[in-house]
Amino acid sequence: MTKKNIDDKTRPRFTRPLLQWYRSAGRDLPWRLTCDPYAIWVSEIMLQQTQVATVLPYYHRFLKIFPTIQALALSDLERVLKLWQGLGYYARARHLHKAAGEVLVRFSGKVPSTYQELNALPGIGRSTAGAILTIAHKKRYPILDGNVRRVLCRFFGITKDPREKWVKDWLWHTSETLLPHRDAATYLQAIMDFGATVCTPKQPSCTPCPVARSCEAFKKDLQHILPVKTPRKKVPHFDYFAAVIKCDDTVLIQRRPLKGLLAGLWEFPGERVETALSSVAASCEQFLRRQIDTDVPNPRHYMTIRHAFTHFKMTLHVFSFHLKKPVSVKPPLKWVSKTSLSGYAFSSAHQKIISGLPQGEEQSILF
Repeated sequence: MTKKNIDDKTRPRFTRPLLQWYRSAGRDLPWRLTCDPYAIWVSEIMLQQTQVATVLPYYHRFLKIFPTIQALALSDLERVLKLWQGLGYYARARHLHKAAGEVLVRFSGKVPSTYQELNALPGIGRSTAGAILTIAHKKRYPILDGNVRRVLCRFFGITKDPREKWVKDWLWHTSETLLPHRDAATYLQAIMDFGATVCTPKQPSCTPCPVARSCEAFKKDLQHILPVKTPRKKVPHFDYFAAVIKCDDTVLIQRRPLKGLLAGLWEFPGERVETALSSVAASCEQFLRRQIDTDVPNPRHYMTIRHAFTHFKMTLHVFSFHLKKPVSVKPPLKWVSKTSLSGYAFSSAHQKIISGLPQGEEQSILF
């Protein structure tokens, strides 16, 4: 593949038809009804690796609880994570909360309007900064999210891995070149909508596509294999156990470290199984003896949960124990009442423990 040049004819063949399509087919989304940089920032963070249909209810709830940067910055992280529960990729919530604090202190609660200042905030990369500056501040900055990358690779017939540095640099340059000098914000919304609804990852709708006649992938019947995907590495699998420990009307939970996987979320005590699966129950007993300094014999295996993370798959073996007498614990462990569990942010796998899903054998295994 040789580097493809963008000439004066490209914009009329791509940008103009895309804008015309958007005027009649663009989606009516709440963050497009505001010029508030904060609301647009929240939407951009939530939309990272997450579909619009999933984001919508979270977006409305989030802005209702945190209508301003000040409200978000002054809130406890626990409350932010609870509101984010189920949306996944929790680092986004932690970074958003931390960035709001920086904006409150350094910029008096106003979202920065320069690329350097905005891009330096936690959780904001080049694409997110470009979207906020272009849409909210009416400036002219390119983006290169997954939708835009896919559209450009297909339209220009890019048959090399878009993650290669020179290809990535070319895509950034092309994304900027295609930006119109007037109303760049509308163009960004158009290309993101186009990638999400027409030039989709699987089964793109090429028949009604407004730029199909000029699309290299369509001409060569490559739209189903572009962009080129990096061969996937084998996803490892690990076994974990979790212990639901009850005493009277309380249950023991623990908070995960504030760094790393699922940082700051709550869960039932447990860890990764390092021994043969036949000794999972014994490993669980030994772990709890170390954690709470008491014997918890005869664990009852309640359920098995299978869950996939980005980089590995997990089988979670869940055991239930009942203590006749309470024992003292130290952070990150904590005894909480059953009625207060809903106030804590749990990961998706541990939410299934609480509700008794997915088997549906009981509505709750706790009490």
